Amino acid sequence: MNLPDIKYKRRPNISELVYIFFANITGLTVFNWEFFKNVFKPPYEIAEIKKHMDELGVKTFPIVSITGFIIGLVLAMQSYPVLQRFGATDFLPNTVALSVIRELGPVITALIFAGRVSSGIGAELGSMRVTEQIDAMEVSAINPFRYLVVTRVIATTMILPVLTIYVNFLALLGGFIAVIITESTNFEYYKNAVIGAVEFGDLIPGLAKTFVFGYIVGIVGCYKGYTADGGTEGVGRASTTSVVLASLLILVFDMVLVKITLILWPTLV
Repeated sequence: MNLPDIKYKRRPNISELVYIFFANITGLTVFNWEFFKNVFKPPYEIAEIKKHMDELGVKTFPIVSITGFIIGLVLAMQSYPVLQRFGATDFLPNTVALSVIRELGPVITALIFAGRVSSGIGAELGSMRVTEQIDAMEVSAINPFRYLVVTRVIATTMILPVLTIYVNFLALLGGFIAVIITESTNFEYYKNAVIGAVEFGDLIPGLAKTFVFGYIVGIVGCYKGYTADGGTEGVGRASTTSVVLASLLILVFDMVLVKITLILWPTLV
């Protein structure tokens, strides 16, 4: 029985799932190596990168705007009763600020970004692969990897930190609205509390790891789409599996990066 039969005509057993998992990891590793071989070679498709930053990043602003505001609002409202038990409600702005900037803002933004962007890249490149457009580019002496993959990965890597800063701001604004509702405080007090709570060791690591998350979203979506097969069904699989794999890798790398952050900035403990 060949691999497509194993994967899609019946439920795979444990050994087949392990094989598929390591096959994906191996393929993704080779794909990463190919990316780094091509990323520094001219010509640099600056216009394509700008176009993808607009399509993949700027058009994501509406969904992350709503999400960011709700994150801060809900976090503050959920934290208030807990802090009230210990008479520590004065620390509510600090709690919201540190939780959002250190972890919730970067990770949730990356997961939403993966859900929208990685699936879109997988479907787009998958369609080009199954309709032989990528093969046509190769025949025309155009490097499709550099034009289609490198530009998208650079765009996702550069745009996600911008989205994260925006989400952090909206989350802090949502937290302020919740604080007003629960404690009737003023904006000046909330602003001073947030600024006093956030240090360099909180802001930079949380923002720096979004470059890694953006790269993961781009490279996984491109890998799944670029290697898609099986016609229109394969395009659907590429779109779905790119989201799953990108989200999983974001969470795994977040765990690793948090540990590295705590080693480099021990004052965060």
